[in-house]
Amino acid sequence: PGGADEIVFTKSATESLNLLAYAMSNAPAGNRFALTSADRIVVTEMEHHANLIPWQQLSARLGAELAWFKVTPDSRLDLSNINDVITTNTKVVSVTHQSNVLGTINPLEAIVARAHAVGAIVILDACQSAPHMKIDVKKLGVDFLAFSGHKALGPTGIGVLWGHMNLLDELPPFLFGGSMIETVTMTSATWAPVPQKFEAGVPNMAQAVGLGAALNYLSTLGMDNVHNHETELTGYLLKKMLEIPDVRIVGPTDTHMRGGTVSFTIKDIHPHDIGQYLDSQGVAVRTGHHCAWPLAKCMNVPATTRASLYVYNDEDDCDALVAAILGAQKYFGRF
Repeated sequence: PGGADEIVFTKSATESLNLLAYAMSNAPAGNRFALTSADRIVVTEMEHHANLIPWQQLSARLGAELAWFKVTPDSRLDLSNINDVITTNTKVVSVTHQSNVLGTINPLEAIVARAHAVGAIVILDACQSAPHMKIDVKKLGVDFLAFSGHKALGPTGIGVLWGHMNLLDELPPFLFGGSMIETVTMTSATWAPVPQKFEAGVPNMAQAVGLGAALNYLSTLGMDNVHNHETELTGYLLKKMLEIPDVRIVGPTDTHMRGGTVSFTIKDIHPHDIGQYLDSQGVAVRTGHHCAWPLAKCMNVPATTRASLYVYNDEDDCDALVAAILGAQKYFGRF
């Protein structure tokens, strides 16, 4: 293992995933990352746009086929036809570890096993999981992993791409310029070793230091403690919300298969109106399709209101949300 040298700093998980997609489009014939019109790229229906559009555009540029796992009515990935989705011509499988809308934690073992059986690489969007649970890339078996600093108590403008050293060595660079070269002539250039090969230009040094401090803090808390706290709090909130008439939880209600992202709708009240009312009560939520438009269509909702629990939340926060939801229903004349 390359240890720290397997960590590439980017400005976001979005850039990390685009780095991979664009690097593959730069791969010369014979390189293991080179794709053709005969190849398939696999994603899922629950992807954030950052892990859908780069592969959508790559497949369009190269004429490769884009396929995806569908989402079941109970908010799980439908893996019943896994061999039909991850076919023998599949080169890339890029999947979210935990949905940023549904909260669903996806089972990876079968996906990774099938992908590697056909020679495909597995890319994991861990934005919603890395800050919330202990992750061992060796146990997961994935080839690349991306996450963002601002979701892990860190600053904005910093992201991480992890990959196996042998794969990073073979992957062509995405950005070109200073700091990523070894030698340069007027007609050619050679690249610096990994990770510098992928870190062209002046790096986000302050953000990297900030992310390091945030991750040290989470490590001090203990990621098992972080995960257990969130799981207990999510169970508490779901129980309270399921008791409210006309509230629909968009995602699993079993805490064993989900994280602390809780999306919901209220009958006859638009999520944006809910969000504005909750804001007036001092409750911070997000509203919209949460950069997962295809998933919203799949779940048959125009948008949702999303509450997100983390280490700094407690039962009082959950109670405040529930009280504000009841207040919204009264305000909009539903009860």
